[in-house]
Amino acid sequence: MPRVLITDNLSAAGLNLLKSAGLEVDVRSSLKPLEVREALKTADGIIIRSGTTLTEELLKDQPRLKVIVRAGVGVDNIEIPAATRGGIVVMNTPAGNTTSTAEHTIAMLLALSRNIAPAAASMKAGKWDRKSYTGTQLAGKTLAIVGMGRIGLAVAKRALGLEMKVIGFDPFLSAERATELGLEVVRHVDDLIERCDFLTVHTPLTEETKGIINAERLARMRKGARIINCARGGIVDETALADAIESGHIAGAALDVFVQEPPGDNRLVKLPGVLTTPHLGASTEEAQELVALEAAEIISGFLLRNEVRHAVNMAPLSAAEMADMKAYLDLGRRLGLLLAQQKKGAGLKSAHLMYRGEAATKHTRLITSSFAAGLLETALSEHVNIVNAELLAKERGIRITESSSSEVGDFSTLVRATIETDAGEISAAGTIFGKQFLRLVRLGHFSLDAYLDGMLLIYRHRDVPGLIGYIGTIFGKHKVNIAHMALGREKQEPGGDAIAVLNLDNEPSAAALDEVRKHPEVTGVEVVKLPEAGAPLPWLVGS
Repeated sequence: MPRVLITDNLSAAGLNLLKSAGLEVDVRSSLKPLEVREALKTADGIIIRSGTTLTEELLKDQPRLKVIVRAGVGVDNIEIPAATRGGIVVMNTPAGNTTSTAEHTIAMLLALSRNIAPAAASMKAGKWDRKSYTGTQLAGKTLAIVGMGRIGLAVAKRALGLEMKVIGFDPFLSAERATELGLEVVRHVDDLIERCDFLTVHTPLTEETKGIINAERLARMRKGARIINCARGGIVDETALADAIESGHIAGAALDVFVQEPPGDNRLVKLPGVLTTPHLGASTEEAQELVALEAAEIISGFLLRNEVRHAVNMAPLSAAEMADMKAYLDLGRRLGLLLAQQKKGAGLKSAHLMYRGEAATKHTRLITSSFAAGLLETALSEHVNIVNAELLAKERGIRITESSSSEVGDFSTLVRATIETDAGEISAAGTIFGKQFLRLVRLGHFSLDAYLDGMLLIYRHRDVPGLIGYIGTIFGKHKVNIAHMALGREKQEPGGDAIAVLNLDNEPSAAALDEVRKHPEVTGVEVVKLPEAGAPLPWLVGS
């Protein structure tokens, strides 16, 4: 039974869903970092919120841990490269808190524009001061939204309802879709920075977005503009924002998030004109439950059905897609294992995958990752799987590329892998018969039809009479049973170079192989070990 560790508060609905799905649930809050590291050693997955930080130190050498789910959108408290290196899938829950965060943003926008907080504080102090808290209406004003994902679009929809003009920055939202939504989209932050009365940010915190609203951009904004940040602390440069407000250039800010939380002795928090809340964007009863349920569904789907939803370090796949992809992932891995054993110790420089026919319509990047896992898994001490294989290859200077063609050749689906080593190129191609039967149909420049499973004997030779009988006699003497044989020859006539692949029921001894090599027409003999037919992929549950 897969085991899920919970280190932050998760609603009872989420916990009940995990248990009803058949998962073992280990709830442990307020753990110290070293205690989290120890607890992870017996966990298949973990659900966290903002209270737990998973650092490289905690994630290193955790071979059992397969998945991290962040109950929320931001994953900046997870060391993504370390998780990827460890072969751990990282997923978040982008839908659960969308409405609550968008509503909080609009609430902050309204409160900031109408000076709600200072006016309320003045009333509590016994004053009746109408002149000091004159605000500005939102209708007719321009709102700039940096990041038009789920939350950014939800904010835009609500702002349009307030009769605001909305400009959004996003590299991916199409201009056509933006027009349909009634807003304008730009491709660079600088294209909206001088045009807005209010600016709100809704991007993840990454190296690219850290400080994206900086001193230079604040200085270029309209005098009297206001800033809202309900996304992540650090997207807006806090020091630069404080300076801009103190100078009078920026009229005010509404902040729900900070670089350091709680912010402590932060100059920005104390400034007049700055409205602050303690990270309340997702703090509604509805959001808490929805996020918990979504996190529970996502981790259950992964651990029980191999679903990959909302992953930040690999391609998403539904359970149906994963079932459809399993044979292709297996084919990619076996080609990688085969070529790894063919290179005979030569240094590996690069690899290229070519997909033809039906294979070209699949998630080829995942097949390539599966190939890379097979290529590296016997050579590296690290746990290698489809999550980290390409990263580990890149770190070792191995370039892995792919190309596709929808054209169908001799086979309706074909995957051809070529590796470049210090000694030259080696290639192999495989196909799938039916939905599960894997075949090796090309090795080097030889065409053949061999089973891509179990113990393989590959021998290269001159195509002369009597050689098959010779090998059969030797293997019979050494009690090695031949289950299947496939022959590929250079010319469609005897006498030329040829290759044969024998599927064996047991491994031949060194003495048997030496006898085969003694034949004058045999030019090479090698044994390749592949998983048995139907063997599960090591990184998929129930495969």
